Amino acid sequence: MEQAQLSFEYREGFFRRTVTLFRRWPVISIVIISVLAFVAIFAPVISPQSPIESNLYDRNAPPFWYTEWYEENDKVTRTYIFGADPIGRGVLSRLLHGARISMLVVVVAMVSGTVIGTALGLISGYAGGIIDEIITRLVDIWLGFPFIMLALIVAVTIGPGIAVMMGLLALVAWPPFVRNVRAEVLTLRERDFVALARISGASSFRILMRHILPGVLNTVMVIATLRIGQLILTESFLSFIGAGIPPPTPTWGGIIADGREYLRDAWWVSVFAGIAIGLTVLALNFLGGWMRDTFDPRLRQV
Repeated sequence: MEQAQLSFEYREGFFRRTVTLFRRWPVISIVIISVLAFVAIFAPVISPQSPIESNLYDRNAPPFWYTEWYEENDKVTRTYIFGADPIGRGVLSRLLHGARISMLVVVVAMVSGTVIGTALGLISGYAGGIIDEIITRLVDIWLGFPFIMLALIVAVTIGPGIAVMMGLLALVAWPPFVRNVRAEVLTLRERDFVALARISGASSFRILMRHILPGVLNTVMVIATLRIGQLILTESFLSFIGAGIPPPTPTWGGIIADGREYLRDAWWVSVFAGIAIGLTVLALNFLGGWMRDTFDPRLRQV
């Protein structure tokens, strides 16, 4: 009887610790992002097939659990875990390599947008006056500009490519940093420690780098985490409409575009890529929300 009671108390304690762990830490988001990072790094090693080479005998081959289909089609050269696309390329291999390309493009664009937006936000909030007005109006004009039209014009005139996609996504990434960082700087520049640094003879650059920038880093990290998910959606959309990275380079948006005309007969071509995009964006958004609640003292839960 006592042993059963101890076993029950142990299970109850384990359940409580598990619930507490999932409430305090974004465990699921961290697991998804870790798996995505692993896949992006080791895609050439773990991919079962080449993401570019095609075999017309295997076109629109279903996932491996369609055993009857494989028994009836003896010309198929191999069994595909997530099926094959309309020209016989493995969907799983293209998803793995697509994660690598998408993450590379998004991370480079996010870093560029973060640096540009944070720098402009620091200058705008600290300088004030006409400089603040020019930067603020520039952000307003850019947010009102039709980005999709710009992307299509660039794709037609310059041509799609990885470098072009990075530049377009960097242009999307920087405006939110300017507004939020500027608002934080307007508050921090009136604090006593900034006034004391100014009285002691510190230059404006030193005040910005040593005293104000550390105070806005939490905001920058939260915005960056939330914006990565949006940039992934933007990259996928541009690839879907043909203004992104050109084929045969695999991207998640391009994979969805490859299967949009075969949704009835070969749903797996687009659905698995859509699931990958959805899980990644949700994980990044949940991680960004957790970081906001944890690092922002105004929202920190007791």
